[in-house]
Amino acid sequence: MEQRYDAEELRRLRRARRRRELQRRRRRQELIRRIVMSVVLLLLLAAVAVAAVGRMMRKEENTGRKAGRQGRISGGSETGDLEEPSDDGEDPGTYGSGGTPGSFAAAEDMVVLGEADIVSSYAVFVDMEHKTIMAGRGEKERIVPASMTKVLTLLVAAEHLEDLDMPYTVPAEVLDYTLRHDCSGAGFEKEETVTVRDLMYGAILPSGADAALSLAFCVSGSHEAFVDLMNEKLEALGLSGSAHFTNCVGIYEENHYCTVYDMAVIMAAAVENEVCREVLSAHTYQTSRTDQHPDGILLSNWFLRRIEDKDTGGEVVYGKTGYVDQSGSCAVSCGVGADGGMYVCVTANAYNKWKCINDHAALYKRFS
Repeated sequence: MEQRYDAEELRRLRRARRRRELQRRRRRQELIRRIVMSVVLLLLLAAVAVAAVGRMMRKEENTGRKAGRQGRISGGSETGDLEEPSDDGEDPGTYGSGGTPGSFAAAEDMVVLGEADIVSSYAVFVDMEHKTIMAGRGEKERIVPASMTKVLTLLVAAEHLEDLDMPYTVPAEVLDYTLRHDCSGAGFEKEETVTVRDLMYGAILPSGADAALSLAFCVSGSHEAFVDLMNEKLEALGLSGSAHFTNCVGIYEENHYCTVYDMAVIMAAAVENEVCREVLSAHTYQTSRTDQHPDGILLSNWFLRRIEDKDTGGEVVYGKTGYVDQSGSCAVSCGVGADGGMYVCVTANAYNKWKCINDHAALYKRFS
């Protein structure tokens, strides 16, 4: 009996030791878990602190930059009058002709962009509120505007057509032109009756030459007469010395040209027009139902839909792209910066559309 008692006691002691060892192991694991959680929490707090400091520094930088730009606006007038020309009779900071309302001044701290900054060969970034050019690269050099042309097409049409629900039948001549010049199209068919509104969205979102040319015919009765109106608008904007258009769709022609600065002025004028704002800001649009398209046509602005996933520091609200071989990938956009200001960005001659988008995102984030 005594020996059997000892064996049972030994088994009890062994079980007790195993329980104590298991408890010690669990306590070690809990301690390690708490240490790891504490380290992670400290790292998170440090990251939050660094981000907060970064935001404060950027805010101070933006405030200082805006104050500097405001100081360069003479008299602080509501119209944002530019500085007086220099004593030698030439104002090196004013572009456009005649100091028109659409002209902008180069900021004293304007950044000259290089290859390390953007891929695009030409660029301009404009502060609309203070009418200053914050950054540029070849901004006064002649470019091929490609389908950025359609921003002016939209603006001229919006200024001449009041009834956006007015029906218009797409003529065969329009489709012949688009086929002959291998243009992109919204998808309208010959003798299809759509609305002026459909044509406006069709010209901008999918960059439809069929829609843009139909607008020209609807406004003026001919392509040539409409182009005359476009050039009259360029003159009114003070751009006739550096810009001249020969078509409303953006195909390459020798005498169809402007600068990225000119395109920034055109976009700034367009966003002052309510109809243009509506069209240029749309991500998608469904055209009217017709016999040829019973469900309408779903149109999409791929530039806006893709740049919204990029970190711009704010929001790009309006945009229009372009591409022909002679222009490379180009785009004009307008958006709200991190400081709440409105900016216009134009780039040209990127070697693909994604590089073009990345350039816009980088410029908004850096200069707003």
